[in-house]
Amino acid sequence: MPEPFKNVFDLDLVHTMARHFQRIYPDFSYDAFIKEISLDFNSLEFKQRSNRICDVMEMYLPQDFEQAARIIELSLGDQIEGQWSSAVSDKNGISGWAILPMADYVAKRGRADFKRSMHLLKALTKRNTAEFAIRYFLEAEPERTLEVMKTWAQDDNIDVRRLASEGCRPRLPWGLRLKKFVHDPEPVIELLSLLKDDPSEYVRRSVANNLNDIAKDHPDRVCEVAIEWLQNASPERTALIKHGCRTLVKNGHVGTLEALGYRVAQLSNVKLSTSAPKLKFGSYIELMANIESGDNKTQSLMIDYIVHHQKANGSTSPKVFKWKTLELAPNSQTSLKKRHTIKPITTRVYYPGVHKVELQINGNVVADTQFELEM
Repeated sequence: MPEPFKNVFDLDLVHTMARHFQRIYPDFSYDAFIKEISLDFNSLEFKQRSNRICDVMEMYLPQDFEQAARIIELSLGDQIEGQWSSAVSDKNGISGWAILPMADYVAKRGRADFKRSMHLLKALTKRNTAEFAIRYFLEAEPERTLEVMKTWAQDDNIDVRRLASEGCRPRLPWGLRLKKFVHDPEPVIELLSLLKDDPSEYVRRSVANNLNDIAKDHPDRVCEVAIEWLQNASPERTALIKHGCRTLVKNGHVGTLEALGYRVAQLSNVKLSTSAPKLKFGSYIELMANIESGDNKTQSLMIDYIVHHQKANGSTSPKVFKWKTLELAPNSQTSLKKRHTIKPITTRVYYPGVHKVELQINGNVVADTQFELEM
């Protein structure tokens, strides 16, 4: 059985942190630090453990932030160069997951010393990430913080460049939501433009995820960005844009699909059917599509299907599923089959009844059918 993820914060790690703090700061209360963190530590979950470490750092590091920041910086260990899994806290210093509570400490204690905090967060992110901590500075002083992050976008270190993108994602999972940028993403888009051709896929994937965040609130604006960035784009930038537009593609955003080469399909006949009228919960049904071209040119088709799931109140909730992308030859036809399974999952509660299924091609619904789910 795999080790619980929360155990990346264990008492061995806490002892290692304490040893390095005491190495730099001989007056550090090693035993009291350990005792305070150890209280019910095994019962705490991942974030609770990180918060506990941060809180106790506040208690036992000097109250003067400059002095505490110096201790933290001198205690740091090996850099990661994008490889989180290889980062460990050891005799060389503190690195890896222990950086998270240290970065949170900077976010809590360092906001009155902006310049020192920015310097320290840059050092911390080279050993894990400061993407969660930087968000508190973006919330308090967005313009000033973004100016620093623009310089990070041109740094030699890939982890610093990634922080420039990942740290300002408006809807970063598990991070503070940046409401200002949810409302107005233009400052973020301006920063991302500096990174769209970054040599590291690690950084470019962060840029794509940031774009995807923005697309959830501003689909038309991200479509405009895609059209602009696709001009003379390298294969790497094209891949970034496709990944960044994945929610728009899944939702059938016509402008984005056209930008990616999927224009309104010219079809003479389309049929969607099921292998049976009913689907028993825990089993599967086959969807069958027959598509005939109505054009004398080859067409690029992005084919999805939408299942309208029954809800408890009798309404339905649509979910888009990817099917296939293909090139349809002039005046030809193609037949497709797809197995659709409905079984217990943690993210959805299923209800019996008629489920409508729609065939979506290049963002437009072109055929539909239905099946009845039996629980």
